[in-house]
Amino acid sequence: QVQLVESGGGLVQAGGSLRLSCAASGRSFSSYDMGWFRQAPGKEREFVAAVSWSFGRTYSADPVKGRFTVSRDNAKNTEYLHMNSLKPEDTAVYYCAVHNGGNYYSSRSYDYWGQGTQVTVSS
Repeated sequence: QVQLVESGGGLVQAGGSLRLSCAASGRSFSSYDMGWFRQAPGKEREFVAAVSWSFGRTYSADPVKGRFTVSRDNAKNTEYLHMNSLKPEDTAVYYCAVHNGGNYYSSRSYDYWGQGTQVTVSS
C-alpha cells in the first residue's frame, strides 16, 4: 500500500511559476516510477509528466514540454513538478500517481493516486 499527498498548488498569474510536491509513504518509493496527471472541469484526466525510478528518465506531454519539469528525490520520498510560464489553460487539479507498468501516457497504467492539488492560473 502507498499513500500519496500532493501540495504546492495555488493561484498564480499567467507567466508565473509553481512547484508541486508529492510525498509518498508506505512502500519503498525508490523502486517505482511516478507520474503527474491533471484534470480540468468537464475534461478527462490527462497525462502531464512522469519520471522513472532508475536514472531519472523523464516523459512529458507536448502541451507542457519546455515549461514543466518533473523530478524526484528518493531520499525524501518525494516527486516534484516544476511549472514555469504558466498559462490559464494549465488550470486544473493535479494528481500524482504510481506507475504500475505499460504506457506512461495512460492513466490506466497507474494505481495509488493522491487526492490532488488545485492549480489556478489567472489571465
